[in-house]
Amino acid sequence: MPGVPFNFSNIEHALCVDNITLGYGEKIILEKVSFCVEPGQIVTVLGGSGSGKSTLIKGLVGLLKPTQGHVELYGKDISGIGGQEWLEWARRSIGVLFQSGALIGSLTLAENIALPIQEFSSVPKEILPEIVRLTLEMVRLDGYGNYYPAELSGGMKKRAGLARAIALDPQILFCDEPTGGLDPVIAAEMDNLLLELNRVLGITMVVITHDLSTIESISDWSIMVDEGARGIIADGPPDELEKSPDPRVYDFFHRRAPSGNAS
Repeated sequence: MPGVPFNFSNIEHALCVDNITLGYGEKIILEKVSFCVEPGQIVTVLGGSGSGKSTLIKGLVGLLKPTQGHVELYGKDISGIGGQEWLEWARRSIGVLFQSGALIGSLTLAENIALPIQEFSSVPKEILPEIVRLTLEMVRLDGYGNYYPAELSGGMKKRAGLARAIALDPQILFCDEPTGGLDPVIAAEMDNLLLELNRVLGITMVVITHDLSTIESISDWSIMVDEGARGIIADGPPDELEKSPDPRVYDFFHRRAPSGNAS
């Protein structure tokens, strides 16, 4: 793996978030948030619109610097407070599936996937096409390398974005609403694909979602954030959270309007 060498064996936590505060200018979105993710886990981050889910993922992948606290990946600070060398290494070592897929429209799928490999690794040119082909095969898009994003369905674009996110064989994958905008059948296929990548490749995952089917299907652990609390209000296995005595958590899982609001 390119960048700073590091031994991932015998590491207790894949990701540790220690007392971070995130916001934009004077506006604080999340305050003093802490949690850890174990290697190989799939952790889902839940919450309603405006709860801070997307802000949190920006902080976790280095797109937004915490005003307080630390984000540690495999024991090393990547929150901007640590060394710049480690932050650059982290950008090579994590995968991110953005909600839109974030594919470059002027490039074919093969070119989209090849781009991070060419930029962040020293893979020989002669084997790059085979790596791209195998990556597309993993997300069930073999044969689509010469297609452009505009020629794909919504579900295929999501899988193409996933292929690019795993192109560098990341240790940890962050997904922002991977089933957003998909019909239930295609969404279930995406859930199954994430589970397969987790089990076969051992990729640790942090998944931002509000989709109950996704939460129930893939979660080892769930964390719920709340706009009013500006932080975590519950965490645990989904089957326990759905029985929570906290009305904010219960209403989320049973799709009721929060107590005190009109339905």
